[in-house]
Amino acid sequence: MRSIEFAIKMELDGEKYYMEQAEKHKNTNLHTVFLTLAKDERKHANILKDRLNHLTPELSDTTSYSEYKNIFEQAEDFYSSIKEILEPVDVYLLAMEKEKEAIELYKEMLAEATDEQDKEVFEFLIKEEETHYSILEDIVSHVSRPIEWVESAEFGLREEY
Repeated sequence: MRSIEFAIKMELDGEKYYMEQAEKHKNTNLHTVFLTLAKDERKHANILKDRLNHLTPELSDTTSYSEYKNIFEQAEDFYSSIKEILEPVDVYLLAMEKEKEAIELYKEMLAEATDEQDKEVFEFLIKEEETHYSILEDIVSHVSRPIEWVESAEFGLREEY
C-alpha cells in the first residue's frame, strides 16, 4: 500500500496548485472556486494526518459543489469573464487528471486497508475527490461550449446546457 504520508503530500500539493490557480484567476469567479478546492485539499491532508496519528478525524461532507454552483448562478457575464482567461483549457484538464489520480490512489488504499476507520476515511476521500472532479468537469464544459457549440435549427436537437 502507498503510505498515508504520500497521500498527505499529494493533498498539500493539490492545495498549492489550487492556490496558484486562484492567484492567476483573481479577477474572475474561478478565483473562489479554486480557493474552495484548495481549502478542501487542506482539509483532506488534515484528515489523513489525524489517521496517521491514530486519531478519529471529523468527516464532514464538502460544500464545494453547492458553493461552486452558487458562484456561477450569480455570475453576470459568465462566458466573457471566463473566455478571456481560458483560451487553453489545459489548466482545468490537468486539475481533472490530478483529481482522477487521487481517486485511484484512495481506491487502491481502500482495497488494501484492514482497519475499519481507515476504510471509512478512504471512502470519504474518494467521494470528496469525485466531487472535485465533477466541479472541474463542469467548468471545462462551460468554458468549451461557446467555442465548440454551433446552435442552428438545421443541425437538429442538441442537449441542453
